[in-house]
Amino acid sequence: MKIQRFTALLLAISGCFYFFTGCANRQSAQLLPQNNLTSPETVMENKEPVILPDSLEIATLGGGCFWCLEAVYQSLEGIEKVVSGYAGGNIKNPSYKEVCTGRTGHAEVVQVTFNPVIISYADILEVFWHIHDPTTLNRQGNDEGTQYRSAIFYHSPEQKAIAEQSKSNAQVSGLWLNPIVTQIEPLTNFYPAEDYHQNYFNDNPNQPYCVYVVSPKVEKFKKQYKDRLKEGVK
Repeated sequence: MKIQRFTALLLAISGCFYFFTGCANRQSAQLLPQNNLTSPETVMENKEPVILPDSLEIATLGGGCFWCLEAVYQSLEGIEKVVSGYAGGNIKNPSYKEVCTGRTGHAEVVQVTFNPVIISYADILEVFWHIHDPTTLNRQGNDEGTQYRSAIFYHSPEQKAIAEQSKSNAQVSGLWLNPIVTQIEPLTNFYPAEDYHQNYFNDNPNQPYCVYVVSPKVEKFKKQYKDRLKEGVK
């Protein structure tokens, strides 16, 4: 019994440590080599739009660590693909290390390719308001800096109008008591993050940040939206 209590105590202390150290754990977790520049073939900008089948659309969202957003949206029915990356900055092809300085102007984001017949842009935004805190300026939990800002990067005037209405609805709903500070701005650039960031939570479920930060968010989301999950998602 004493051994069990001692083990539980150690786990609790470890959880607090990783929770309060926030972004530092994410940066120290870079176990795989990374390229400083993203391959030019993968850079996507508004002036060179991604060609999609007529049935699909894209949403670009920033809400703190992209590992969290990616893991949530990957499990939603109607989502075809989720790519973690950087948007809204002032330099081309930024590396993760550069973005982490907060000096490039980029936000960590996910680009979500979805089938609007199954899930609407408004539905995607409804989930967005529930899976991060849109009332904290340039911060999510212990991840702090402009790269962690809450932002919706719209792809069209229609998306802009839907985003503005969704933000207004979220504010008056009482979901968040403090004012929502989410930025709504046009997408001017998007650069996919390094390969090791893609599908991160699924590939690294035992990484400490994933255990103590990402996993609780994902589990809470799955309980709340269990009727909207892809078949086979537990």
